[in-house]
Amino acid sequence: MLTFAVTWDLWTRTHSAFALGLVGLVLVLPVILFALPAGVMADRKNRRTILLVAQTGAAAMAVVLTTLSAFQGPVWAVYLCLAFLGLARAFSDPAASAYVPLVVPAEHFTRAATWNSSMFQIAVVTGPALAGVLVGAFGGSVTEVYGIGAVFLATQVVLVAMIQARPAIRPTETKAWHSLVEGLKFLWSNKVVFSAITLDLFAVLFGGAVALLPIYATDILHVGPWGLGLLRSAPSAGALLMAVILAHRPPFRKAGITLLWCVAGFGAVTIVFGLSLWFPLSLAMLFLLGVLDNVSVVIRQTLMLTQVPDEMRGRTSAVNTVFISSSNELGDFESGVAAGFLGPVVAVVAGGIGTLLVVVGVWKFFPQLKALKGLGKEKS
Repeated sequence: MLTFAVTWDLWTRTHSAFALGLVGLVLVLPVILFALPAGVMADRKNRRTILLVAQTGAAAMAVVLTTLSAFQGPVWAVYLCLAFLGLARAFSDPAASAYVPLVVPAEHFTRAATWNSSMFQIAVVTGPALAGVLVGAFGGSVTEVYGIGAVFLATQVVLVAMIQARPAIRPTETKAWHSLVEGLKFLWSNKVVFSAITLDLFAVLFGGAVALLPIYATDILHVGPWGLGLLRSAPSAGALLMAVILAHRPPFRKAGITLLWCVAGFGAVTIVFGLSLWFPLSLAMLFLLGVLDNVSVVIRQTLMLTQVPDEMRGRTSAVNTVFISSSNELGDFESGVAAGFLGPVVAVVAGGIGTLLVVVGVWKFFPQLKALKGLGKEKS
């Protein structure tokens, strides 16, 4: 809901593709700067405490955004709030990823990754759709949406405080810098995990069509705020459907090949979406984006759970956060800049082509990913 509110707010106030892309840059810079130290902290300190502090900060920023919207505060202040939200993510994402194995038994890691993805997708399906309806009902105002987002973020803090988990295994390194280097070395040595993260990084970096949805909704498809809500919800609706399917199917037998084909399909569908002038076709393509992307998410999350030792989870999760957040938010920034110079259609189509080229590169230079079969032993 906050994502919808911010992009709609900035687009209606500036009508600038660059302003939309700048959202991604402002969100990702704190992640790039602080996620790796935050990963070290997640391995050395109480992970739940880190989550509580970070999410309390995020809730506070939602309150500030509500106030700014109510009193028509300056645009720069909105970006400042986004920077603090990015800082909260920099600390919460590594701690949250490293916290899961302290709650879930090892034999259920793939199930945990699937359910984690499912819950996220339910939120991202319902949030933008509901936000679009509310913005339309309130005559274009996003103040109410910001306020509801603040309430839900505060509720999240309460729920996290109720979780109980076993103690984490602490790293043996005495210096934080050595600790961080060990985490980076581990990921580099594990070519399967490294190539999966690299694939996601560059594929999403080039395939950032979602950042331009306000432009498509208003200037290309002419469907207004309610249509934008549906467009934003469509990828997550597809991801949710795929999550349900994955939860009821056997473990992957050719996980590496599956991952590569799904990312290639992601690029192809992005191209079709970029060229579409028909709202139902655009919705269908975004739905397929979510279907294909969620397979990638589940495989990558399961690899992080099954192939990383507990004492390194915070640091490796931090590197994963930098890669994934960088790809999503920098992809949004790249799409905004490209759309400003080339137009939204050319920017989206070029991004889809770039994603296909990335798949070819990973296929050639990382044979370990092609050879990946199962994701580890597990029980249903």
